[in-house]
Amino acid sequence: MEPLQDTSIQEWNKLYNRFQSLVNKLENSITKDPELVLLDNADLLQLFKISHKTAQNWRDNKVIAFSQIGNKIYYRLSDIKKLLDANYKPINKR
Repeated sequence: MEPLQDTSIQEWNKLYNRFQSLVNKLENSITKDPELVLLDNADLLQLFKISHKTAQNWRDNKVIAFSQIGNKIYYRLSDIKKLLDANYKPINKR
């Protein structure tokens, strides 16, 4: 049986690697056409730190556009940008 510390380090490394993979995917997509860049549902959940249920509600309430192929959900990077832009609240300085 592994010591708890080793298990925690391994889990942290797995999480870090998943995060780094997402960061790399997003960095590589910056130079591409946002219409062509797709994120899957897991990417959206990580990006916005939301639950599956929240993502489902956003789709049901037409908050964000999506494509579905079989059981897999995809979002265009441009649609995510539209969602952010539509909900942008600028600071009014006086």
